[in-house]
Amino acid sequence: MRIRRDGSAAPGQSAVTVVANDVGTIGGMEGQLKELVAELLNRRWHVTVIARTCLVPSHPQLQWVRVPGPGRPFSIAFPWFALCASILLWRRGRGIVHTTGAIVANRSDLSTVHLCHAGISTKTDLVRARSTALHYRINGLLGARMSRAAERWCYRPGITRLLVTVSKGAADEIGHHFPAMRGAVAVIPNSVDAHRFRPNPEARERVREELSLAPDAFVVLFVGGDWERKGLAVAIRAVARVQRSHLVVVGAGDTHRFRRIAEETRVGDRTHFVGVIGHVQDLYAAADVFLLPSRYETFSMVTYEAAATSLPLLVTRVSGVEEILVDGVNGRYITCDPEAIAERLRTLRDDTHLRTSMGAKSRDLASHFAQTNMVDRYEELYRRLHSPSAPGLGATRP
Repeated sequence: MRIRRDGSAAPGQSAVTVVANDVGTIGGMEGQLKELVAELLNRRWHVTVIARTCLVPSHPQLQWVRVPGPGRPFSIAFPWFALCASILLWRRGRGIVHTTGAIVANRSDLSTVHLCHAGISTKTDLVRARSTALHYRINGLLGARMSRAAERWCYRPGITRLLVTVSKGAADEIGHHFPAMRGAVAVIPNSVDAHRFRPNPEARERVREELSLAPDAFVVLFVGGDWERKGLAVAIRAVARVQRSHLVVVGAGDTHRFRRIAEETRVGDRTHFVGVIGHVQDLYAAADVFLLPSRYETFSMVTYEAAATSLPLLVTRVSGVEEILVDGVNGRYITCDPEAIAERLRTLRDDTHLRTSMGAKSRDLASHFAQTNMVDRYEELYRRLHSPSAPGLGATRP
């Protein structure tokens, strides 16, 4: 593709500018963006990425405009990124402008909403913080206020033309909190890599050996950060009620506090904190069931990854899960009651046939969320927004 000296695409060519904090780093949203950008490049789009980090392999049609600045604490990193990225988008943006959430002051053509901060704020007892320490909580409260203010600015006609949510539940939430945008909301679910996330007997054996787990141990997997919201304490208390079971925890959080909960419930020797790892697919392969008693999600990427790995799902009825979990077929909806969860776990522990059949159905359902489907739908939106009857395209001054 040839790009003119003024930065615009040549006639007949397609260009898109993606604005995000990070592209391709560990995390569901970041991984989805990497897949989207890489596939757009394969389809001969010119892609400009404005982000702190971009792990997409170099490509002649890819231009990464780095946003300098810290990644933490959020209360400092967020406003700094918003300022710098807004200026860089005004100066370097070209073609369709695709933002990820309310992170710049500029006008955009579409914005993918992975988390509705206005929605989560209605759950007054949920503070998004990695620790209960005072400075973490202050940072969390400041960050939440900033995020909601940014949403009020961005999610309105004249600033963002189209909002794209990752689930129907998230779309309903956006419509409720931002009624002026109800007629401009689309749903494009995230994709799951069924080749990366799949049953893997070799990885299963290796990981179990590394964690000193017996080949026949019943392994429950919990994946995610923000452990308070995602219900790790509930998961620990549920596993404590199930004999011969182990809980493997993947992700970052207040390990000291939750390890103490495990010790208090006498399951410390059966709870394994492995932290943030790049080869998370191997942990899925080592498990027997996936457990996520989360109180709020917009999509729950980890649930789809677990499904692709042929795991039965025990997940609360949160946004995005209803598209992948069929109650009684490939898992069960749960509440945040540890004893009720423990009963579901005992059933799956004792019934190998049920566990296998549910896992097979999980993988079958996950096959409907292929990467090509996700990229096809974004590409269709880009072309519709780029049509001559759709004015007001491109980056503008903040």
